[in-house]
Formats: sequence, C-alpha cells, structure tokens
Amino acid sequence: MGKLAINGGNKAVQINSGDTFTWPIVTKEDEQSILDILWARNMSGTDITRKFEEEFASWHGLKYALGHSTGTAALHAAMFGSNVGVGDEIICQSMTYWATGLPAYSLGATVVFAEIDPKTLTIDPNDIEHRITKRTKAIIPVHYCGYPSDMDPIMEIANRHGIKVIEDVSHAHGALYKGRLVGTIGHAAGMSLMSGKAFACGEAGILITNDQYIHEKAITIGHYERTGELTIPELKHTSGVPQGGYKYRMHQMSSAMARVQLKYYKERMEEIQKAMNYFWDLLEGVPGIRPHRPSRESGSTMGGWYAAKGLYVPEELDGLPVSKFCKAVTAEGASTYPGANILLHLHPVFNDVDIYGHGKPTRIANSDRDLRQPKGSLPVTEAQPERMYSIPWFKHYRPEVIKQYALAFRKVAENSGELM
Repeated sequence: MGKLAINGGNKAVQINSGDTFTWPIVTKEDEQSILDILWARNMSGTDITRKFEEEFASWHGLKYALGHSTGTAALHAAMFGSNVGVGDEIICQSMTYWATGLPAYSLGATVVFAEIDPKTLTIDPNDIEHRITKRTKAIIPVHYCGYPSDMDPIMEIANRHGIKVIEDVSHAHGALYKGRLVGTIGHAAGMSLMSGKAFACGEAGILITNDQYIHEKAITIGHYERTGELTIPELKHTSGVPQGGYKYRMHQMSSAMARVQLKYYKERMEEIQKAMNYFWDLLEGVPGIRPHRPSRESGSTMGGWYAAKGLYVPEELDGLPVSKFCKAVTAEGASTYPGANILLHLHPVFNDVDIYGHGKPTRIANSDRDLRQPKGSLPVTEAQPERMYSIPWFKHYRPEVIKQYALAFRKVAENSGELM
C-alpha cells in the first residue's frame, strides 16, 4: 500500500466520487411538487401536509402522523402528548442532539441521563431502571446514527412502571429492529426530516403514534388550525387556540417534497445499505476499527445510515489516539473526524444555566432534587468520543469508489506504526 499520505506517500483515494455522496436526490418531480404549491399560493395550508401524513402513517402501519415544522417540535409535542409536565423527569442518553431532551425544560420537566452501550452507542437498557422515580414520565431512546436501540427490554421496563416510550427516529428513518420498523415500537415517535437527514424534505419533522390521546394532545400544543377536530372531551375546549402557544405546522413545500421522497425512499435506502455494508465488508478484520452496525442475523438494519460512524479500538493500534488516526485517513482522501455529538450531561445548559429566571439552574428548578451529573458520572458515555469516528456516507453503490475509501482506512490502520 506504500507510505502513508500524511508522510508524503500517494493518497489511497484517487478516483472522482461523482454523485456518490450527493443527497438528497432531487428530481424534476420534486421541483414540480414545490412549484405547484408556490403557484397555488398554498404555502401555509395543510391539505398537502395531511396527504403526506396519511402516507407516512401508512408506511409505518400506524393510525396517526402529525407533521411539524421541525423534528424538535415533533419531539416536544410527543412529550406534551405523553403528559410530561411540571416536576416530571424524562430519561435519555447524553450523546445525542439536544432536541432529544431539552424540550422537556419548556414543559416544566427535567432530564436524567443514562449510559449508552459502547457497541451500539444507544441507551443501555441495563442502566435505565435504577434511574426511574415516581416523577419519571417517559424514556426517550435514540436510534443513534442509525443503530436501533434495544427496544424489547426498554418496553418491558416502561410498561412495568407505567411510563411512556418516545422513540427519537431522527437518525434512523426506515431502520428495522428485529424486523420491526423503528418508530412503531414505543408509544410514540418523533423525528426530523431536515435536509441533512436520510429522509430529507427541507426543514420539517413528524410525530407518529397509534395512541389517539397522544395524537390529539400533540395537536393542542401547536396546531391551532386543527383543534376543531379534537374528539377527546378534556381537550375539545381548546378549539382555535394552541395550549402551548406554539405554531408547529409543517410547511407545505416541505410536505410536497416529502411525498415525492417517500415514493422512492425504500429503494434509495436499500442502495445506501448495500453500499455501506459493502464498505464494512471490505474492512472485516482490520485491526483497530469495528463496524457500527447490527449483525445480519439480528433482523435489524441501519435505515438510511445517517451520520455513519465506526468504532475505534486504540489498544489494537498501540494506543494511537483517534484524532491522529482520523487526520491520517483524511490525508488519504477520505475525510473523517473523531467523536460525535456534544455530551449533554456535561454542557452548561444542563448544569448551570437559569433559563427561565428561577434563581437557580433550570435542571434543578424543574425538580425536587439536584439531578446534575458531573464529569465522571457517566464513564462509559464519556469514554466514547475517543473511541469513535465518522465514515463516508455512501448514497450510491459505486464499488470502485467505495473500495478506495475503504483502502484509506485499511492503509492507516495497518500502517499505524508510522504515526507513533
């Protein structure tokens, strides 16, 4: 393979990748769907959004879907629909985008963080139950970077304690957990559909559920134009005014594009899966690096494989720091970086900031105890940024391109001694 590029050798990636990484795929059909909305001056309606909701719910085999302006709004509404409120607690992982947990603050609730499994990077079911209190209202598992959370034990724990499970599917549209679509296993699910996601249609989000109460209460927080449709007596009095004072409807241009994207998503997702699995198959047995994917016999899949990651084992590379590994791989022409999302349990917003003027940090003000989790409180989670790295997110199955990118990772791993 020759000398590492970072030391003056030739790059492993010499090929033009073309459209291998281009996403989302936008066609004339997408364009026309948006132009139809524009020329009809129908940007703020809901008729196209409702059609998308029906189709999206049908894809998941669920009764209800509710389009939102963002994934953050969808998760916020799912919490509200699950009756998360003043003094309550939710449980989620710390390594995630902030929208998984932070909306609880505006409901008067707070967040408790649990450990993650170092192989899946999703919430560890074995670290949940001892964190449940009388105030716990919901567990929010994140199918992180496409890897499905271990939902069976999570549901068993939640059902035994009478608490809700809200799946955060923002990273895993179309992923399967033991053959079941993620988002259909918990009591509700929220997800982002923004332009960087695997299912991308602009800036949007969606909530899905089979629970009529969750669906209707979610309407009341931010969909004033739909409150006249409510059937549950305790919610009907809100007609015309959203309880939360939010305006959360999905933009119809995003809805129009989403309908087109949904028509082709399964086919495109399967090509992504073929490409990503091929990449990892090429790296089977390479020291220091492991795939972040379920085994084929598990019946679980990575969906659109959003924010793809690899697991790093520095002990097999004489302790080479992941940052040096990534720098060398990038020099080979395959851009990569270490770590992932900010660890929320160490962030000032979750420890020090008084957001609403309570005179003390909001995390504490919304509880009857000090829930802050300082450095060292989640040792498994805290270790992971040094044991993970990004990998190329192939949107098309281009074997010759994928081979060269895989070679970049193999070359550095097998010649890591040059970096020590």
